[in-house]
Amino acid sequence: MRVLVTGAAGSLGRTVTVGLADRGHDVVGLDLLPEPEGFDGPWYAVDCADPDAVEAVFQAERLDGVVHLAGDPDESALPAALVSHVHTTAALIDAMVAHGVRRLVYASSNHAVGGVPRSEPVDETTLPRPDTYYGVAKVAAEALLRLAADRHGLDTIACRIGSFRAQPESVRQLATWLSPDDAVRMVEAALTAPAPGFAVVYGVSANTRGWWDLEPGRRLGYEPLDDAEEAADQVAPGPDDAAESAYVGGPFLAPSMHRPAMRDA
Repeated sequence: MRVLVTGAAGSLGRTVTVGLADRGHDVVGLDLLPEPEGFDGPWYAVDCADPDAVEAVFQAERLDGVVHLAGDPDESALPAALVSHVHTTAALIDAMVAHGVRRLVYASSNHAVGGVPRSEPVDETTLPRPDTYYGVAKVAAEALLRLAADRHGLDTIACRIGSFRAQPESVRQLATWLSPDDAVRMVEAALTAPAPGFAVVYGVSANTRGWWDLEPGRRLGYEPLDDAEEAADQVAPGPDDAAESAYVGGPFLAPSMHRPAMRDA
């Protein structure tokens, strides 16, 4: 497949671009930043919130799919979050429809359901329960994916990513960790699964302590192979472990994340 990866200069983006290329896919990179050293495919240093810039990329490239990883991973005021996560997704979907590109894999987040208590199951039927404006924007972007699937017949997969790290760094992450290798496995499965329509996948590895449902991903062919438990002896307990493990969103539930919706804190 010839795949456009947005946010390709980020930590997840660099992992995915290299991993997809290693698996034989042609990767086109898009980011506000210049291409990382060693990237040898086409690169577009543009803002994917700009629909004209996105349209120009689609006019220049023949694409089979899009992996949308771009977006501010931190909490912000609501207007900025909507631009970062919703406007960018809308611009990509418009261009996909116009150019006949049928597959969109989206880096959603566990923070779309971050307010769900640890005591409740977390699966594809879990209703949105965002923990922040970041989470609200991810919920809205997922709604756009649902609309694109229903209205235009696109295949759209929302990957609710947990804690993407080289290694787990906290007790919570022993449950929520997504390894680099499993991130690539997840994205490739979402790109190549036959006719998934709209789907939600929980982006975590096969963690012994995990409590998010892996079955939706397995139905698409995502079989995680890594387990955070192998690094458990390297994770030191911390004073916030109990609070961070009480809800899906972990530290995003802390009062320090509370802020006005419509202006910078």
